[in-house]
Amino acid sequence: MKWALLTLFFTIATVLTGCEPLMVLDPKGPQAATQAKDIILSIGIMSVIVLTVFGILIFMLIKYRASKQRKDYEPPHIEGSVLVETICVGIPVLIVIFLSIVSVQSNYKVEATPTGYGDKEPLIIYASSSNWKWHFSYPEENIETVNYLYIPTDRPIEFKLYSYGPITSFWIPQLGGQKYAMSDMVNTLHLAADEPGEYMGRNANFSGKGFAENTFNVKAMSEDEFAKWVKEVKKTAKPLTEEKFDKLLEPGHLGQSTYTGTHLGFLPPPEGENGGHHHGSTPSENADKHEHASESNSESEQHHHASESNSESGQHHH
Repeated sequence: MKWALLTLFFTIATVLTGCEPLMVLDPKGPQAATQAKDIILSIGIMSVIVLTVFGILIFMLIKYRASKQRKDYEPPHIEGSVLVETICVGIPVLIVIFLSIVSVQSNYKVEATPTGYGDKEPLIIYASSSNWKWHFSYPEENIETVNYLYIPTDRPIEFKLYSYGPITSFWIPQLGGQKYAMSDMVNTLHLAADEPGEYMGRNANFSGKGFAENTFNVKAMSEDEFAKWVKEVKKTAKPLTEEKFDKLLEPGHLGQSTYTGTHLGFLPPPEGENGGHHHGSTPSENADKHEHASESNSESEQHHHASESNSESGQHHH
């Protein structure tokens, strides 16, 4: 038994030495750092509880183990202990209250625009999913990418999430938690990257047979490098047409691709006049939203806006 336990211990230790740190515990941005602290805090509290319970269990098994008693032995009648009951009920209540306060404070932090970046305005990126791809539209830069994302460091990023298919979940573990992308509303997710590097992003919500490969690459770089990349895209990439975007929406897997212009002009996201929900926005913004229209009315309205956009100067095409 001794050698078996030693072998098991060294085997586990050897395996763990080859493991990389969990991505959620290796944050590269302020939102992810807040969530990582909460996870570590929760693990610490649970570890103390588990070790305490097992310690009490071992103590009780040893101290009150079975002994040889006569057959007619009757244990003494013992009344309930107020102290024990108070401890058993009070400690869990205090733990729940403490974790609730921590969770509420963290939620306010991760739902708000990251601070500590001076007066820099957030970079707005529309992240939409389709079976089984991710489309990233940069309205300010007037470019669009498929299955990869370039972002500047030390600047807030504001993602506008929605879907052209089933519900998906936008998640970059090292930058922050996941948030759902749905077909009839826009969810807002605030993130930021403090360090240059390459990170993994994926759909964290099962969405059919292509779910496993519904991933995207994220590269964080300095603002100067980001500006150079935008200029290079505008010089070398092909324009995104409505016909091309319709093909991109067809179910299937694709590699990475880049375009000038975005699909926002001819196929607006489900916000404002095109959608009745806008989760994650401020109360003043929510007050301006209309009631959710029926699917048929929404589709006809989208086609109406698309025709108006095409009849104008074609500002999204080079």
